[in-house]
Amino acid sequence: MADEVLFDFLHMEMVSHVYKEQQSSKGELDSKDRAVCVSILEGMGFRVGQGLIERMTRDSPSFKDELDMMKFICKDFWTQVFRKQIDNLRTNHQANKNNKNHASSCAHNVQGTYVLQDNKFALLTQLSNGKQYLEDAPKVYLAYSCGLVRGALSNLGLESVVTAEVSLMPSCKFQVVIQKL
Repeated sequence: MADEVLFDFLHMEMVSHVYKEQQSSKGELDSKDRAVCVSILEGMGFRVGQGLIERMTRDSPSFKDELDMMKFICKDFWTQVFRKQIDNLRTNHQANKNNKNHASSCAHNVQGTYVLQDNKFALLTQLSNGKQYLEDAPKVYLAYSCGLVRGALSNLGLESVVTAEVSLMPSCKFQVVIQKL
């Protein structure tokens, strides 16, 4: 319990520090400055995600496919970081709509789009009392988490783009788009 609170506070301080550092040089932040802050936080998460997954998979057998890796992220990785598993993992059928072999692409899941849903995301529970955070939450408070997932997948050999969406706090969805190399 205490370590969860410490992680929450550390995360809030990281976000606050990055924004204050950017703001101290300019005064008021514009959209470009906010994008720099999001990029810094995402980069921090990326590096931590790389380190965590390296340590977690050191003695594990290799994964058989991409879906296996995503399941590992949703169960083991998420539990290690956020003390709970992802509530729902699914392929995003909307992103695969243009594919003529839609049924076979979903069955094989060869390099696609995944949606990870967390109905009570730990880093948003403290913010969920106010609607004022709803607009900034995906960009600001979830940038580090997006970086964690992207870094972990990168160390597993999957280049990806990870974005977050919040429609109702503290629930959020992470969309993971695997980049074909």
